[in-house]
Amino acid sequence: MADIHIVRAHTLGLAEARKVAAVWAEQAQGEFGMACTRDEGQAEDCIGFTRSGVSGTLQVRHDCFVLDAKLGFLLGSFKDRIEAEIAKNLDALLETHATAK
Repeated sequence: MADIHIVRAHTLGLAEARKVAAVWAEQAQGEFGMACTRDEGQAEDCIGFTRSGVSGTLQVRHDCFVLDAKLGFLLGSFKDRIEAEIAKNLDALLETHATAK
């Protein structure tokens, strides 16, 4: 199994970070067929995602996003490409949200 760990700091606060995370989850479901769940807390949220060959969480905090994913055997050989794509998508969402404010 291959692991992916991505951390992205932000200055959005929890309320705005939740909005970015909601868009991320919609994209993950629509574009990649992920099944996503959301566990909303007072200090942070956790978005769980899964599909055949991949599972993980996106921790949504007031000052950062922390994404951890485990890739199955078949997807493990594409780890670098998958990690780069996830990072690019998350960065684009953060940039779009920051410029919209």
